[in-house]
Amino acid sequence: MAFWFEFDPANKILLARFEGQLTNESAAEYHDALGKYWRTTNARAGIWDLSAVSDFAVGSDFLRTLAARKPITPGLTDHPRFIVVPATAGYGLMRMFQIAGEPVRPLLHVVRSVDEALAALGVPSAHFEPLE
Repeated sequence: MAFWFEFDPANKILLARFEGQLTNESAAEYHDALGKYWRTTNARAGIWDLSAVSDFAVGSDFLRTLAARKPITPGLTDHPRFIVVPATAGYGLMRMFQIAGEPVRPLLHVVRSVDEALAALGVPSAHFEPLE
């Protein structure tokens, strides 16, 4: 699985895009990288786009354990985050992650499109730039 980060500096939104197979290992790797990019950009919101994920090979037990972990960056729970999942199977898994993590991630939402996430943030358009 490949993932990369982009940032909209005007609206301070961090965007992570995923491609390929989502596994326990790639989800853990992404989770560890997230803190670095969140701190670097000082984002006010995050969008994790799983639209290009071809296979959700992540275990439900692993997702529940990950959901129960406290965010790796202090103050992250105060910022809205969105997981974008148009595929039905992936949507169900991410909703389970959302529900299991609600005590530590109260502002996490699962939506079907990036546009839906931007609308919820009150952002009519965003201009994302790649991050290294």
